[in-house]
Amino acid sequence: MLYTDKDLSGDNHTIIFKLSIQKPPNQVLWDSTLAPMRIKDIPDLAHKLIVKKAVPGNDPSLLKVGFSYSIQDVGNSWYFNAFNAGDMFKVVNFNFQ
Repeated sequence: MLYTDKDLSGDNHTIIFKLSIQKPPNQVLWDSTLAPMRIKDIPDLAHKLIVKKAVPGNDPSLLKVGFSYSIQDVGNSWYFNAFNAGDMFKVVNFNFQ
C-alpha cells in the first residue's frame, strides 16, 4: 500500500517508485516500476495504491519486499520490510513522508 498523510500539494518534484521482492543479499525475484508522478499526486489513505503480487516460484526463503524511489534533482531512497520464511501473506504499508 502506498499513500501519504501529509499535505504535499506544493511539491512538484517528479518521483518514480519501484516495487520489488528480493532474496538477500541482492537477488531480485520481481520488480515493477510505477509511472512517474508528481509528489503532490501521491494519494491519501482513502485513495491509496494497492499492489498485490504472489512471490515468484512460491519461494519460501526470507525475502525483503517494498519500495525504492527516486526524486528528480533530489536523490534516491527506499522502504523495505522483511518477509519471513514460511509466511503466506505480507502487507507493506508505506506512508510516504
